[in-house]
Amino acid sequence: MRLFLVRHGETVDNVAGIYAGVRDSPLTAHGVLQAKRLATYLAIRSSTIGPVQHVLSSDLQRAADTAQAIVDAQISTVASQPWSKSGPPTLVQSADLRERNFGSAEGQRFGFPRDDAETHDEMRVRAERFINNHLDPLLADLVLGTRPAASVVVVSHGILLNSLLKALLARYAPSELARLAQPGPAVGQPVYLASWSNTGYVEAVIGASSPSPGASSTGLTLAAPAITASPTVPAVTLSVARVNAVDHLDGLKKTRGGIGSAQFDRRQRTVDSFFRPVAKD
Repeated sequence: MRLFLVRHGETVDNVAGIYAGVRDSPLTAHGVLQAKRLATYLAIRSSTIGPVQHVLSSDLQRAADTAQAIVDAQISTVASQPWSKSGPPTLVQSADLRERNFGSAEGQRFGFPRDDAETHDEMRVRAERFINNHLDPLLADLVLGTRPAASVVVVSHGILLNSLLKALLARYAPSELARLAQPGPAVGQPVYLASWSNTGYVEAVIGASSPSPGASSTGLTLAAPAITASPTVPAVTLSVARVNAVDHLDGLKKTRGGIGSAQFDRRQRTVDSFFRPVAKD
């Protein structure tokens, strides 16, 4: 099973250098192309990583639109393949995946004081709640062997994704947390694990191992009947394979004349035709 933690495509406020946490900044035309490139790339890789069966995103439109592009590519190119038995993925949106709330700095240019911004501890609470409510059940299915090999994609925002990755590694892979941890940019600031370019992603490999009898699963609480039925409870394993991967953007150039940086016009549907995956024999 692969887990992809993805940042949304480029937005109008990204281009303008404006704080946009809970502010609902739309994708630019270039951001839409980035999302389609990523969606196509994941669809092409489906024969090796398994189909994307679950897509979860922030409910802010820049993340939801990026996530929907991934769902659409799976529907058009993967669901019909013989090795895809579960049908197209569903998109689940969660407010817990929203970006950091910058408080009074929302809508202001970078550098504006933000003493009233959401704290890192508050973001950690949201990240852990998302894991408890959404990711743990999927990993439990993997551990119990009730779900075929597949991929899960989470689309969110750069700062929140760092909190989410940190919470995941603390729960499932402390050694990976120690390996990736880097000091914060200033003394006393929290460590950061990865940076996320627009549509950049962290790819993690999720597996299951069988510890000796009596050993507990790593950070995963299974239902009592499952533990009773099997004294040897499989443990979740997690390893980070790639950080801020952006090879799907190779060769993509922004349209000149300011068009690429402008808000995407949904009437411009012709761009889709340039990024449809080629059907394989």
